Amino acid sequence: MTRPAITVRQLYRDLAPDMKSRDRRLRVISVGDARAELVVEHDLGGPTGKKTSVSLNRLRSSAFELLEDSTDSDPLYLALLAAISDVHRPGATPADYARAALHTFRIEK
Repeated sequence: MTRPAITVRQLYRDLAPDMKSRDRRLRVISVGDARAELVVEHDLGGPTGKKTSVSLNRLRSSAFELLEDSTDSDPLYLALLAAISDVHRPGATPADYARAALHTFRIEK
């Protein structure tokens, strides 16, 4: 399976051993010839809003997981992402996410 091209607004999860438990997520803000500039959107163990850069080859590797593609523009998908973001926290349970999803689907009908 090929990965989509790296584009602005994509959201990635950092799967490095020291970052995985922190659920560190980075949003692409610019893409160059060899590197992408990203901003930390979520990090349970560190600051958000910090800018960093990553080589495109590394971003395409198994070191990162693509969570959200800029082409994901279905209104229901975006509403579900917003609902999940509202309940996401260190102690969130699967039931919290399920309730958020169910609420979104009932509203969108």
